[in-house]
Amino acid sequence: MSRFWSPMVGQLTPYTPGEQLKLPGLIKLNTNENPYGPSPAVLDAVRAAATDELRLYPDPEALALRQAIAGHHGVAIDQVFVGNGSDEVLGHVFHALLSHGQPVRFPDISYSFYPVYCQLYGITPAPVPVNERFEIDVADYAGPCGGVILPNPNAPTGIALPLADIERLLALQPDRVVVIDEAYVDFGAQSAVSLLATHPNLLVVQTVSKSRGLAGLRVGYALGAPELILGLERVKSSFNSYPVDRVAMAGATASFGDAAYLDQSRQRVMQSRGWLARELAALGFEVLPSSANFVFARHPAHDAAALMQGLRERAILVRHFRLPRIEQFLRISVGTDEHCAALIDALNDLLAGAPPAP
Repeated sequence: MSRFWSPMVGQLTPYTPGEQLKLPGLIKLNTNENPYGPSPAVLDAVRAAATDELRLYPDPEALALRQAIAGHHGVAIDQVFVGNGSDEVLGHVFHALLSHGQPVRFPDISYSFYPVYCQLYGITPAPVPVNERFEIDVADYAGPCGGVILPNPNAPTGIALPLADIERLLALQPDRVVVIDEAYVDFGAQSAVSLLATHPNLLVVQTVSKSRGLAGLRVGYALGAPELILGLERVKSSFNSYPVDRVAMAGATASFGDAAYLDQSRQRVMQSRGWLARELAALGFEVLPSSANFVFARHPAHDAAALMQGLRERAILVRHFRLPRIEQFLRISVGTDEHCAALIDALNDLLAGAPPAP
């Protein structure tokens, strides 16, 4: 520990992202990236933005991007907040909307950044256990708290809540902010955006990283009542008044203008997800029902850490969480059909005890 650190720095347990190795022939199924990349219109917009104007600061209000997002979701522009990826947006959410001196509730098996933000902002975490099927029961979120945040679909399980359950949750907590983190919503879940008009305590967070294939641009956004958005803006402008750069804004804005490409991309992922889940089940894996661009699976006769290492030796990366209740699961991103087939072939070899090829 450095003697120059502030006292709280040594107490933090930072979020650990998936490995980002650079190896020849690597099949990367550990970080939930879209295997199909962005729309060609996005690439054109990014190239067009790379001009001499990069010497100028970007629009601090991100008006063009917010207008595109607002138009896509059918909300007003003052209901849209943007930031550098949904992780930064979530950081502002914890700081601006969830720091009320009371515990914040989220699922015990969920996105591991939530407890990190609690640590960072001095918020007491109140994890709520998912049931034996790894499902969220919104009835468990009743009672006093500082707010509620949950992913839909959940991560890393991939299990989605129906919109009726989100409505029940909002009714249970009418006086606290309820944050629905929809990073994976485009892969088969119901978005809560339609509930914004009748629930001023609802904040929906989305990203262009997953379904739009733009993880490298780092753009996320929140949708909510103007009062909530204003709170986020006040925190953002006290931290960084130019959060999204010119190139990222141009690319993200263009992505909202190509609905056909978005639909084609997500349909391909969902089709591959179905095939992958069926093939894993045929190998004896238990596969949780997924509405995301990944599957969560365990094998009753094989250790997850050993399987992950065996796949790694075959240049295939998957994600393993050494955490209670899920230490025997692997989270596997849906790749191209070729990548999914290579994974199944490798798992066939591993389950049969075959050594990796030299």
